[in-house]
Amino acid sequence: MSIFVQRLSYWRRIFKVYFTKNKGYLSFWHETPAMSEEIAVNDIKGPYYMTFRDKADYGGPKDKDGVILFDYYFDIGRQYNPLAVAQYGLGHYNLYLKTGDKKYLEIAKIQADWLVKNLEKNDKGLAVWKHKFRWHYKQYLSPGWYSAHSQGTGISLLGRIYKETGEQKYLEAARQAFISMNVDIKDGGVKFTDNDGNIWLEEYIIDSPTHILNGFLWALWGVWDYCLLTGDKDALNLWNNCVKTLKENLPKYDAGFWSLYDLSKQFLKMIASPFYHDLHIVQLKIMHLISKEDIFDSYRTKFQGYKNNRIKRKFAFIYKAIFKIFYF
Repeated sequence: MSIFVQRLSYWRRIFKVYFTKNKGYLSFWHETPAMSEEIAVNDIKGPYYMTFRDKADYGGPKDKDGVILFDYYFDIGRQYNPLAVAQYGLGHYNLYLKTGDKKYLEIAKIQADWLVKNLEKNDKGLAVWKHKFRWHYKQYLSPGWYSAHSQGTGISLLGRIYKETGEQKYLEAARQAFISMNVDIKDGGVKFTDNDGNIWLEEYIIDSPTHILNGFLWALWGVWDYCLLTGDKDALNLWNNCVKTLKENLPKYDAGFWSLYDLSKQFLKMIASPFYHDLHIVQLKIMHLISKEDIFDSYRTKFQGYKNNRIKRKFAFIYKAIFKIFYF
């Protein structure tokens, strides 16, 4: 497929989901970010850190078993997205804990079963959840791409379902999925070590890692959940190293008027959309609760202040629109 056709398909998809009534998969991703009540930061049987309440209400297509599908339209069509499957399951697990209604647990188990069945070896022999469709982030990702975000969130669902059911298949799948979290990208994993020795978990595996903030945080929660699930010392060490990376690099995500989506290098910095800025605020609050590190609360407060400032909010919107024109 030529670059021109790829770009045309991308912009057709953007127009479809942003400028028509059919929001499709976009409505799933762009829910209202909300932290769960009474987070049990030291108990994986507790609610997942974010409610995913809107995600649980997703009304799009599902397969015959009840596993969610996304319609990406045009050249991509209907596809399974491993990350969405995991988040949909976590949303229903939270509903189960809140209501006691086992129908929600059953829906969560259906998603977890799909994750168990679809954990596959990559070309380095590591177990990953493959996204079997082409996608665009900075560059085009070929079908079969995988992500620290998907790995971590999948582990978070599998660990909770294992604790609830005691079925070993969920624990074993979580063990296999975790291996890639602690292996460098060059060896088939999702971990990247920069020149300063900082350890990152990358949402997208591309030639120059960009350190997407929200994906790193969600992936890291999967590492923490794996620590709670197994007591694995390597997982705890990975957690501590990643927290150190965040503490040392969080100031780089502060544009002075808004938060950055990632640390990609181009003339214009890639600031967060309003949705991702709100997400950063919630995620940093949760990171503070889990890690007890004050820097996370400090930047949460700073980013909230940017959101509350009408001038900075408008400037961020205009800046983001200009960025989209030049780089997408």
